[in-house]
Amino acid sequence: MSGLVFAALLALQATAADSVLRISLAEALRRAVRLDPSYVAALGSIDNAAWSRRAAILTFILPSVTVGSDYTRYSRDIFNVGTGQPTRVNVTARVDARYELFAGGRKLAELSRARAELEGAHAGELLQRYLTALDTESDFYAVLSNRELFDVSRDRVRRAEEQFVVARARVVSGAAVQTDSLQVLLELNRARVTLLQDEARLTVARLALGRRVGIPGGADAQPIDTARIEALPFTLPEAISEALERGPEYRLARANERAADASLRARRGFYLPQAAITANITSFDESFFPNALTRSSATIQVSLPIWDNGQREIALTRARSTRNLARAIRDDLERAAESDVTEAWEAHRTAVLSEEYAAQAVVIATETFRVQEARYRGGATTVLDLLDAQASLTEAQASLVQARYASRLALAGVEAILGRRLFSNRNPL
Repeated sequence: MSGLVFAALLALQATAADSVLRISLAEALRRAVRLDPSYVAALGSIDNAAWSRRAAILTFILPSVTVGSDYTRYSRDIFNVGTGQPTRVNVTARVDARYELFAGGRKLAELSRARAELEGAHAGELLQRYLTALDTESDFYAVLSNRELFDVSRDRVRRAEEQFVVARARVVSGAAVQTDSLQVLLELNRARVTLLQDEARLTVARLALGRRVGIPGGADAQPIDTARIEALPFTLPEAISEALERGPEYRLARANERAADASLRARRGFYLPQAAITANITSFDESFFPNALTRSSATIQVSLPIWDNGQREIALTRARSTRNLARAIRDDLERAAESDVTEAWEAHRTAVLSEEYAAQAVVIATETFRVQEARYRGGATTVLDLLDAQASLTEAQASLVQARYASRLALAGVEAILGRRLFSNRNPL
């Protein structure tokens, strides 16, 4: 009866799982990139930095321009400059333009800062794209691995049920004692509990993937090619060199340092003389659009900042501290490059070898279980040896599942550091 109830429960769970939308890894990556808040913020940073660069270039070409108008009604007649007559209404319109002739090098510094920020924004977008892909692949592989572990547990239950039938038959025939069937029953119950736990983990993994890709109620993962991952196509020193040169995280750190250094140069420009030319056109009248009288002016202004109650010094100190912090972050990141890249490299190499050894372990454990099962049926071994062989087979199968997806996730980690796909069969980003 308990077996029938358990089978009915699994059937209901399988029906619920069949209703979950199944997506491919490529589709999951496309969906996740559009939905990840961090990646959306990275794209926004590119737009902001691009406009900052445009503005820095335009300051060399165009003046700042302001257009304004005033409409004033008085309680008594006053003299209107535009009409030359007493009136209660005075309307003015003006255009002001200002162009900085010399700003102490601040224009060049701002342009350098804007360029560095744009380069950093592109590096940050690339870094976040691969980090999002890493998180997505982690959730995707979690669904696949939990589904395969569920299958492993289901096979374990099936084997335990078959062994229970054999053990009961041997007990009834007198070829074995009753504890044999009790031992197998205990293993069967343990297998059923593990199967339920694996099914629950699979449900949670599907919900996590659904959240990542924006599918309510969870998403299932389409199977992928289970061929073993190849070794990396370069040596460890080459990987470290490439990461330092083109890795998005290191490029971002260098760009942030250059931007902070340019900001510091811009603050120093406030200690130098400033020169600007301003132009103004003003029209006066008693109605819109005023055209009764128009006056224009042009002014060249030269100033030397002396003291502004320490605000200039505070801003300079803050800019210097920001530059020093950016430099320290970049320097620390580059010092850590060897250990970080080596860690990712060794994790990938270990995962690839672990998958190979796990595959061999499954072959050995399968043959061992086959021999032990045949010997138990013939009465040549004990039930404990049979259960031990089954446990070894289940463990080997689970280890192979975990190793298979660990190697793929390790590869994604290396790609996140380098900022590029390493194999042509990998989904492009």
